[in-house]
Amino acid sequence: MSQEEKTTYTQEELKEFEEIILNKLTVAREELNMLKETLSKKNDSGTDNTASTSKLLEDGADTLERESLSQLAARQQKFIINLENALIRIKNGTYGVCVDTGKLISKERLRAVPHTMHSIEAKLAKK
Repeated sequence: MSQEEKTTYTQEELKEFEEIILNKLTVAREELNMLKETLSKKNDSGTDNTASTSKLLEDGADTLERESLSQLAARQQKFIINLENALIRIKNGTYGVCVDTGKLISKERLRAVPHTMHSIEAKLAKK
């Protein structure tokens, strides 16, 4: 059976993707927890109220760093949600099917971006 004729992945293939997703989820959750810990430590450290110029510069740098960490945490949270949604698609039988073309997304793409819902052709067509 050629790739074009195939409309879904086998249970064995889905199991491989599920393992990839579960591994990525574990790492992503650990990274999110580290970001949250770092953020909470940054928020706790701002208690010294000396008004020197260097202190103001440090506060500005700390604020910028906190904002960057918050953005990273938000992106990581979104990544986790996308991975969790991919697991749901595996369970309901829609995993690996492009939402734009209805065709099977290549294994290579799913291995690289296991939470994707778009074939590379559909993604390139949107640019």
